Amino acid sequence: MSNIKKLAGQTLWYGGSSIAARFINYLLTPLLTYNLANVADFGKIGLIYSALPILNIVFTYGFETAYFRFASNKDYKETIYSTASLSLFFSTIIFTVLLWLNQSSFGNILGLQNFPQIIQISIFIVALDALTTIPFAKLRQESRPVKYASVKVGGIVINILFTWFFISFCPHYLQNHPNGFVTIFYSNSTNPVVYVMLANLFGSLFTLCLLFSEIKAIRFKFDTRLWKEMIIYAAPLLIAGMGGMINETFDRLMLRWWLPGSETHREEQVGIYNACYKLSILITLFIQAFRLGAEPFFFKQAEGDNPQKVYARVMKFFVITITVMFLVVSMYIPVWKHFIGPKYWSGLAVVPILLFANMSLGIYYNLSIWYKLAKRTTAGATITLIGAGITFLVNALFIPRFSFMASAWATFLCYFSMMVISFVWGQRVYYVPYAWKKLSAYLIIVLLLFFVHKGITTVWSSTVLSLAVAILLTLGYLFFIIQVEKSEFEKIPVLKKFIRTSSPS
Repeated sequence: MSNIKKLAGQTLWYGGSSIAARFINYLLTPLLTYNLANVADFGKIGLIYSALPILNIVFTYGFETAYFRFASNKDYKETIYSTASLSLFFSTIIFTVLLWLNQSSFGNILGLQNFPQIIQISIFIVALDALTTIPFAKLRQESRPVKYASVKVGGIVINILFTWFFISFCPHYLQNHPNGFVTIFYSNSTNPVVYVMLANLFGSLFTLCLLFSEIKAIRFKFDTRLWKEMIIYAAPLLIAGMGGMINETFDRLMLRWWLPGSETHREEQVGIYNACYKLSILITLFIQAFRLGAEPFFFKQAEGDNPQKVYARVMKFFVITITVMFLVVSMYIPVWKHFIGPKYWSGLAVVPILLFANMSLGIYYNLSIWYKLAKRTTAGATITLIGAGITFLVNALFIPRFSFMASAWATFLCYFSMMVISFVWGQRVYYVPYAWKKLSAYLIIVLLLFFVHKGITTVWSSTVLSLAVAILLTLGYLFFIIQVEKSEFEKIPVLKKFIRTSSPS
C-alpha cells in the first residue's frame, strides 16, 4: 500500500498544483463566455488553442518524457539537464523563426488570416512555453512540489488577471471615461481575442521569469551521445504526441473546415462546442494530475520487485475515481451548465459523450506504461495514429450533417479504440494483472446509472428532481463500491472506521 500512498502523494502535490493552475485557467471560460459579445470570438479562441498544443508537441519533441527516462541513469546525471535544455533552446529559436516566416500559412490553416496579431502573439506563446518544459521536468524529477506549484499557479494567475483587465475592466472603463488612461494600450476597434492572447503571453513570460534559477543552472555541457539516445527514444513519442493532440483538439479546426454555412456560423459552432467541452473539466483535470504524478512514479517502480502488481492496483483506484467523477459531472449538468454563458447551452448534449471519451483516454494513459517500459514507443505512436485516423474519418464523414455532435462521437470512438488496442497489445508484450472484468463492470454500471437518471428526468422534467435522483444514484454507487472494495479501502485509515460503521451487520 505504501507505493499507492507514494503515488497519491505525488499526484496530490504535482497534480494538485496542476489542477489548481488549470482550474484557475478554466475560470477564463465563464469570464469569456459571459463577457464576449460574439460567440464567434470564442470560436476563434477555440481555433487558436486547438493549434497551440500541437505546436507545443513539435517544439518539445518528446524530450520531457525522454528526460525522465534517462535522468535515473548515473552515467548521464551530470549532463542530462544541460543537454536537454540546450537542445530545446536552440530548436525553439529555429522553429520560431520558421513559424514566423510562414505565419500567413499558419493563419490560413486556422481561418484567422485576417488577424495577424493573433498569429504573431501565438508564435511567441508557444516558444516561451517550450523553454519552460525541461525546467519544469527538473522540478518534478527532484521532487520540488512547492516551487513547481508556485510557478504553475503564478503564471496562470497573471494570465487571468490580464484577461479580466482587458476583457472586462477596459471596455467598461472606456465607456465611462472615453479619454482615460486605457486608450494608451486598448482600443474597442481591436478584436478582443488579441487581448486574450496578449494576456496569455504575459502569463507565459512571467512563468519563464519565475524559473530563472533553473534556467541559470544550465551549463554549456552538451552530451552528443546522450542527445542521440534521447532523440531516438523521443521520436516515436513525438508522433504519438502529435496524434494525441490531433485527437484532443483538432476537431475544432475540422469543424471550421468542413461545416457548411458562413464563416461566422462555423466559428459560432466551434465556440459552442469549445465551451461545452470545458464541462468535462473534472475528469480532464484529474487525468492531467495523475499523469504528472504517475509518469516518474511508474519508471521508478519498474526498478522494484513485481511492479506489475502495483500498476494493476493503481488502475483499480484510477477507474473508481473517474467513474465517480463521471456521475458527479454528467448527472449534475443543471448545476455545471452555469459555468458557461447561456448562449452556449445548445451544445450541452456533447458533455456526457466527452466525459466517457476522456475516461477512456485516462485508462489508455494508465495502460501506456507497457510500451514505455518495454522501450517500444513506436507502439504508442502506432496506436495514436490509429486514433487520429478514426478522428479524421468520423469528423470528415459526419460533421457536414451533424456538426459538433459528430466531433464528440469521433472523440469517444477514437479514445475507446486506443484504450482497447493498447490493452490487448500490451498484455501480450508486458503482462499486468488488471482486474479488467471488474473494472469493465464499473464502467458499465455508471453508464447505466446515467441512462436511468436521464430517463427519469426526461419523463419528469424538474431541476429539483434531477438533482435529488442524481444524489441518490451517486450515493448508491459509492456505497456499492465501498462494499465491493472493502478490503482495499480498509487499508486506508481515514476510511477504515467509516466502512465498518456503514457495513450491514
